[in-house]
Amino acid sequence: MSAATQAFLDMLAAERGAAANTLAAYRRDLEGAEEAIGDLAKAPRANVAKLANAWSALAPSTVARKASALRQFFGFAVDEGWRADDPSGALPSPRTRRPLPKVLSHEQVEVLLERAEVEAQNGKPASIRQLALLEMLYGSGLRATELVSLPLSAVPRDAPLITVMGKGGQARMVPVGERAREALQEWIKVRPSDPRSRYLFPSRAKAAGDKHLSRVRLFQLLKDLAARARLDPTGISPHVLRHAFATHLLEGGADLRVLQTLLGHADIATTQIYTHVDAARLVTLVNSRHPLATRRASD
Repeated sequence: MSAATQAFLDMLAAERGAAANTLAAYRRDLEGAEEAIGDLAKAPRANVAKLANAWSALAPSTVARKASALRQFFGFAVDEGWRADDPSGALPSPRTRRPLPKVLSHEQVEVLLERAEVEAQNGKPASIRQLALLEMLYGSGLRATELVSLPLSAVPRDAPLITVMGKGGQARMVPVGERAREALQEWIKVRPSDPRSRYLFPSRAKAAGDKHLSRVRLFQLLKDLAARARLDPTGISPHVLRHAFATHLLEGGADLRVLQTLLGHADIATTQIYTHVDAARLVTLVNSRHPLATRRASD
């Protein structure tokens, strides 16, 4: 990786507070571009234009992501005086359609919760932890990384809120429902007592030290639970449960701005993707509340 590219990543970490996963994604995209056309701070516009062919077999969303990373780098390079020109115009600009989130029905979530509750009755720490993880994902809408990296000190005592560190190191307050709080308290009782671990969900791997449950393991736990609950495992993930949290709150009448705050979205446009699932409620609302709805057609 060139010195200029590394400096750009350092800037993202220091000035924008980019998360580790975000930095890793930028690094992969920029390294791939450098392998194709050389040092990005020196590559001529003609070489930048060749990336369209190099990316021709990729999905439009992937091309858009890679192009976005390079546009940001080129803007940074111009500001730093490393480039006299900004060749971003030579990058491909595919039209992408944001996919709608997968949505679980109330019944599917209930089946998943009931299965986890039944298994937690065996008193095994792994089963009790599983229920606590599920209750937090669906009850608070946390991202997978936010959940597994919660410190033990985040568990609420009296206040029904926890502080979560979201993307870019941005902290937000998230409510914890009564069910989730009860599940967490049960987990605390059986959580392995290891003075080396400060995490609420410590890793059980040998010699793990101060490490938390991995996101990969969380995915596996949910899919295994879904299979035992006779649900399609391919349709269950931490992010799908986050979508269910948002969708079901919106169906219940939650305000979009409140939902934005709960989910930790920097831009409300990201939150608005959930409005498609509540179209029926909105139509009913207009038909019942609009002044014209009270007038007869003959009027």
